[in-house]
Amino acid sequence: MKPRIGITPSPSTDDLGYATFYRFALSDTYVRSVIAAGGIPVILPTIVEDVEESLHGLDGLILSGGGDIDPARFGDTDVHHNTYGIDDPRDQYEIAAYTIARQRDLPVLCICRGIQVMNVVVGGDLFQDVTDQIPNSIIHRQTELGKTRDDTSHTVTFESGENPVREIAGKDSIETNSYHHQSIRNVAPELRLAATTSDGVVEALWDPQMRFGIGVQWHPEMLAAHRPEHAAYFQALVTAAWLVTVP
Repeated sequence: MKPRIGITPSPSTDDLGYATFYRFALSDTYVRSVIAAGGIPVILPTIVEDVEESLHGLDGLILSGGGDIDPARFGDTDVHHNTYGIDDPRDQYEIAAYTIARQRDLPVLCICRGIQVMNVVVGGDLFQDVTDQIPNSIIHRQTELGKTRDDTSHTVTFESGENPVREIAGKDSIETNSYHHQSIRNVAPELRLAATTSDGVVEALWDPQMRFGIGVQWHPEMLAAHRPEHAAYFQALVTAAWLVTVP
């Protein structure tokens, strides 16, 4: 059987004219990347009361991109004026989901917001705004450079030594896209730095306590259809997840 890969969506409150709904949305690029890698995507409503049951029967997990984590969850008493999209149910669900995945050694790929959740769960913290809080930072929202979804905008350089994030890419650096305004500040003690950009911003982490626990700050799902080095992250996740299904 093909591995079942759970993917967290982005909640939103939408006024449709005739009624207002709290809804869950997910770009099809996540879904298509999982399918292309040989997995079955399963979209996970972020309802924390059912988090353990929702993960039951899954072989892998993707924490997707989206709005910002509540700064109180990593010890900040103030909310930066550029912090947006805070959703407490999603925070609760994804924090619980990553915690359970670590306990079960369920393979996890954490993307953009996901790497930030990964770091916060294990005791790290975040810069709430790269431009404002990191001197001499490069532009990390490529739309400001006129770049489209299919473009890359900067180079990510991998750390040497044991580094599964580098091993998956098969090279010492990689061209990536960039859509974030927050980033890792202090890497959690139990995680390992895997990659940075030229301004020192953290671009990837890995969790040595898991056989597959990887976080990337860029969006490989947007590039996977035409850049094999980005599709490789989904293939590696599905391969690790497939081993879960083998008795």
